[in-house]
Amino acid sequence: MKIKQLYILAAFLMLSFSCGKILDKNPTDAISSATFWNTDADAKMALAGCYNKLYSCWSLTYNRCYLDCLTDNAFGQWGGASYNMDVMSTGNLTPSTNGVNYGSYYRAIAGFNYFLGNIDKVQAIDPDQKNVYVGEAKFLRALAYFDLVNFYGDVIYYKESPATADEAKVAQSPKEEVLTFVKEDLDFGIANLPNTAYAGHAVKGSALALKARVLLYEKKWAEAAAAAKQVIDDGKFSLGGNYEGLFLTPGQANNPEIMFSTVYTSPDLPQQITEGRASNTQFGWGSHIDPYYDLVDAYECNDGKSITESPLYDATKPWLNRDPRLKMTIRLPNVTWPAGEPAGAPSLTGINMQKYVDLSQAPFSGGFNSAYDQDYVHIRYADVLLMYAEAQNEAEGPSTGVYDALDKVRARPGVAMPPVDRVKYSSQAGLRDYIRHERRIELALEGQRYFDLKRWHIADVVLPKIKTPGGLPLVFIENYYVLPFPQSEIDINPALKQNPGY
Repeated sequence: MKIKQLYILAAFLMLSFSCGKILDKNPTDAISSATFWNTDADAKMALAGCYNKLYSCWSLTYNRCYLDCLTDNAFGQWGGASYNMDVMSTGNLTPSTNGVNYGSYYRAIAGFNYFLGNIDKVQAIDPDQKNVYVGEAKFLRALAYFDLVNFYGDVIYYKESPATADEAKVAQSPKEEVLTFVKEDLDFGIANLPNTAYAGHAVKGSALALKARVLLYEKKWAEAAAAAKQVIDDGKFSLGGNYEGLFLTPGQANNPEIMFSTVYTSPDLPQQITEGRASNTQFGWGSHIDPYYDLVDAYECNDGKSITESPLYDATKPWLNRDPRLKMTIRLPNVTWPAGEPAGAPSLTGINMQKYVDLSQAPFSGGFNSAYDQDYVHIRYADVLLMYAEAQNEAEGPSTGVYDALDKVRARPGVAMPPVDRVKYSSQAGLRDYIRHERRIELALEGQRYFDLKRWHIADVVLPKIKTPGGLPLVFIENYYVLPFPQSEIDINPALKQNPGY
């Protein structure tokens, strides 16, 4: 499942130059185009450089988990390390406090476009294989642009690398236009990528699942359901047998549920991407993501009923008889980790994130030079089932297929939650709320809820009900549905217009 480190290091040297060097014909830190782009080996090395771009693209690494700190799921402490999530969530979102690294996406896209603009120079390669490489690069580009529109709305997009710095200074395009481009890239991948299990490189199922997500966010319900159903019917993916193992190195190898991830290798990668493998350090040692009790209370009892309805719930022993996913996601107060209390900082909510924390590596330290190599999972089969359930319910209302998809997620070995109550949730509106609940639980602390709350347009209703450990209410007003562009980017490119309200 690991990309060969040799390819990563060589491609890093080739593709690490920034957009600011766009006028350099032969950058001193790049392999010369005159001596490159000749063989299949060259193409593979360049493609590995594209995957390498994921490490430095802000929320295409484990950093994505921090997005839950902009929701009712968690509080982000250690402001700088947590990328201003505490500031952004309490009403201080400005062009200077936006903690999302806007520029990192465009540096990644520049690398993808560089590859796509040069791959046709390679003659000694099978055309079908070349289309596979192109499909992978287009998938990665689609992933980056999709994030950008979900953060910012209308954004600048480049179909190819600008020839000069001045050509790069353009205004943003409508979100719908960018998403059309994203779907074109994904359609190419669907048509050309191998229809196989995932092994570190994007495959057809990866592109299909991402397209289902795009369509879901667009509220194109029937199309989204069809794309998700195609993944289901192809049968190349299935639920893994260990929920907790999805997020730890030993359980990720050949896991049938993982459909795309940012892959890390061991031993150490270059220093500039070492922090991208620091989930144990930041989550386990530093308590950078502190779950709210509101998230804990959302987990059902193991009879499938909420804590307000279940006779199994005991307020004096609130951790007993709960959905098993709770203790696999959150370190509860009555649990002692092998390392004892986190050394970097105590949790400000009293509970810790456990997802993506490998307790077998404890005690943790504040250093980053370790052999931890958990992959960050972007797309997994459980999400495909949940996307299908949501889209199909919105398209046609409750059906056996919708309930079955939900039940499969809940019945995973080691979780074994009861089926959805088909009488209680027999209406479209009732089932909609339950699907949203199930998404919160299954995908907790993976960075998905921020986008879910925004696309459902309920963030301004849900978030003000939550208070930070310091007693400040969360703030989410209408213009927060899109982030402000960093002022530094507007200073560089006057054609880029600031989003309304900032």
